Amino acid sequence: MAFIRHFLIAVQFFTRIPVTGRLADWVGFSPAMLRASAAHFPGVGWVVGLPTAVVFAAVWWWLPAQPAAPWVAALLSTVFSVLLTGAFHEDGLADLADGLGGSSNRERALEIMKDSRIGSFGAIALVLALFSKVAVLALIAQSGGALVAAVALFAGHVTSRLMPLFVIHTMQHVGDTPSSKSKPLAESIGRGALAVGVLWWALAMGLVVALLPSVRWAQAVLGALLGLLWMGRLLRRRLQGFTGDGLGATQQVSEIAFLFALSLSLPAAAP
Repeated sequence: MAFIRHFLIAVQFFTRIPVTGRLADWVGFSPAMLRASAAHFPGVGWVVGLPTAVVFAAVWWWLPAQPAAPWVAALLSTVFSVLLTGAFHEDGLADLADGLGGSSNRERALEIMKDSRIGSFGAIALVLALFSKVAVLALIAQSGGALVAAVALFAGHVTSRLMPLFVIHTMQHVGDTPSSKSKPLAESIGRGALAVGVLWWALAMGLVVALLPSVRWAQAVLGALLGLLWMGRLLRRRLQGFTGDGLGATQQVSEIAFLFALSLSLPAAAP
């Protein structure tokens, strides 16, 4: 039962899906439970990725044979995922961009990241990230078809949510105040919690490979890993550790890198 409770806490924390009433009473809450819920971050990828993939497929079905179908489906599914998560990770990306872009000084960068207002660097990063998702997803749909794009959406959401767990496991947490609501999540996780996250991911990728065995999913996962390595190096060099915003940015970069790497493995779309 603890597994289910921790999973539901993760869903409540990382999405706008409410866990209320008797269910909330049954789940309970404590900082220790919130920390344990980090292991289910990839499980939240299932919760976000599956309906987002359905939205993409539904829009594609609604606009059959329309030249704009890939772009409209990519745009609306991206909007849906942002609404479902409350732009939780996009906000982290914007804050990190503001901090690192606003100052080369570590302490000043951390101070800027705590400001809830978005700056020019954050706005630019947010626009580029959202545009990249829509463009690459539309490219995948044009090259591989609607099914490949929809499945890639699901796999990308799960895979990208595994990557921050490696950051938590291997790096020091810095910057957030003791009263920060995300601080328990960012405390170091052990191998057991990491194994739970890997299990969520492995189940998703097993399903994906069984459904579309001819697609080069390994190349997409490699892209996400490269995104993780790049973010890890950036956080170590600039902050000597990670913050909650850094985890959100890692998820965003890994998701885009996953989709981009997959798009490179597909045949070029017909002109």
